[in-house]
Amino acid sequence: MRLRIEEVEARIAAACRKAGRERDSVLLLAVTKVFPASAIVEAYSFGLRDFGENYVQEFETKAPLVRSLDGARFHLIGHLQSNKSRRAAELFDTVQTVDSEKLARRLNECGRPMDVMIEVKLSEEASKHGCEPGQIGALISAMRPFEYLRLRGLMTMPPWSDDPETARPYFRRLRALAEEHGLRELSMGMSGDLEVAIEEGSTIVRVGTALFGSRRVE
Repeated sequence: MRLRIEEVEARIAAACRKAGRERDSVLLLAVTKVFPASAIVEAYSFGLRDFGENYVQEFETKAPLVRSLDGARFHLIGHLQSNKSRRAAELFDTVQTVDSEKLARRLNECGRPMDVMIEVKLSEEASKHGCEPGQIGALISAMRPFEYLRLRGLMTMPPWSDDPETARPYFRRLRALAEEHGLRELSMGMSGDLEVAIEEGSTIVRVGTALFGSRRVE
């Protein structure tokens, strides 16, 4: 795993240099869905501290094994149903997929301070979730009174493609939306297109395959 991490780090550093950015302006979020808790522990031992999971139920089984990792932070990056909001608030430090006032309210009612991001739907794919671009302002306004939620920025998932350049317009659009609404953080880019995402302003790249290889079940 050390070599994989070094390779990803080198890619991020090169992309930052090309974009005229500092390396520490981009957070490497290790996506550990479908991988066992031992993968998180191993990645932690090599210096990674932020981990992304897609499913509340899956992470429930891992949490007892990784909660002792000092300084580790866990991000929910998969779609969250409002009826699972309380458990999500207990398990995760950040929820990147807030897409409605109802979900934001449910998370806030849990009474645990947490970072959140608004997921924005920029793709027409039915499988993609998120707030419509035109509704971002209303959602931000609705969230302002929520004392336990710290809104950090926007995230999105472009249509999958073998060509990283196909994601560029989506990343560029998300950056424009963030600037329009005064938000600084952008969660966009994965193993195959992280360079393009960084060039377009990403501050969080969500990397799984390039770090851990093909998905495997414990």
